Amino acid sequence: MTAMVMARETAVAMVQKAMDADYADDAELAQDLEVLDKAFGCPSGYVSELIFWPKGPEPTAAEVVDQALEYRPFAP
Repeated sequence: MTAMVMARETAVAMVQKAMDADYADDAELAQDLEVLDKAFGCPSGYVSELIFWPKGPEPTAAEVVDQALEYRPFAP
């Protein structure tokens, strides 16, 4: 999976939008989450897990972005 470039501020705004449930429908949310996964080079569903099922206290949008940026796949 190839990561795409996205400004951190844009990513934080997209994560905040998801956290606020500020989307027209589930399809829009799914599309935004997939864009974020690709932008960070994460597997599908990784960012949504960070947002909706965090390990520990509920993170801020900026903390979700920071955690996603730290993602590193396991070496084969």
